[in-house]
Amino acid sequence: MTGRPSRLLAALLATMLAAAGCGTDEAGPQPWHDGRIFLATGNTTGVYYQLGGGYADVITRHLPGYEARAEPTGASVENVNRLASGDMEIAFSLADTAADAVQGRGAFEGQPQPVRALARVYSNYTHVIVRADAEITKLSELRGKRVSTGSPKSGTDIIAGRLLTAAGLDPDRDVRRATLSLPETVTRMRAGTLDAMFFSGGLPTPGIADLISSAPGTYALLPLVDLMEPLTARHGSVYTTAELPKDVYKTKSDTPTVTVANVILVNADMPDQLAYDLTRLLFTYQADLVSVHREGGNFTQQSAAGTDPIPLHPGAARFYQSG
Repeated sequence: MTGRPSRLLAALLATMLAAAGCGTDEAGPQPWHDGRIFLATGNTTGVYYQLGGGYADVITRHLPGYEARAEPTGASVENVNRLASGDMEIAFSLADTAADAVQGRGAFEGQPQPVRALARVYSNYTHVIVRADAEITKLSELRGKRVSTGSPKSGTDIIAGRLLTAAGLDPDRDVRRATLSLPETVTRMRAGTLDAMFFSGGLPTPGIADLISSAPGTYALLPLVDLMEPLTARHGSVYTTAELPKDVYKTKSDTPTVTVANVILVNADMPDQLAYDLTRLLFTYQADLVSVHREGGNFTQQSAAGTDPIPLHPGAARFYQSG
């Protein structure tokens, strides 16, 4: 991943440009952050990265004065941290991680983060994939197994830990835990050096589709809905359930699993008009997002406004109120 210019340098350049323009009234207001918008997404074989690239392209083509670029990251927790620090302007996140950030709990214990939502978008499906020959039929049977719980500081890693706990396992003692990116996880599943993996993503997640299609019958998805009661008792109603359809990955049957919404976040200090425009672009050019990945069509203006307990940015709220 390439670096970005420091904010100090950007501020210095902006000051020089402003000084050079003194004595004229032709220059309009300077774009926020010099018109450079970086989007924190996720693993390169995940849906965040695909949709983030599509959204960045929409911003660059249709928001005058701004150029956007999607950046691969370790996903939700890292994204929130980089957004709050000013290193990124937009971030994708799981709603449970974003709620923790706003409320200063979990990975953000005692440190509420100044993030606001532009929209609630599609839902992530929790994939727990095991080797079919291991004859593992429920999560509690992962005891002693080699398990990837996703990239460090990712929403996948958080929900994996919570699900293992709900199944009566200590995530750090009862399984041989590895925190690996999706590409690394897939490589090790193929090599047989992992027994199971977690991933929270949209449908289909490209990396998972590649894994399952590469060796039909070798892998199986575990059902998770039996863990909803202990999961929601501890973490609230941010989690829901849904069937992962069998036609998505050509599995033998539908898989009942745990889902969680995704949100698009910005820093609380983003100008209201920019937040309004960024939200507007999501719907004006939604067809462009769908052309990148079908999950780009799985939200409406009505559903997108429902980000509670993550507050909407005032600019985004104004967009929904005007619609």
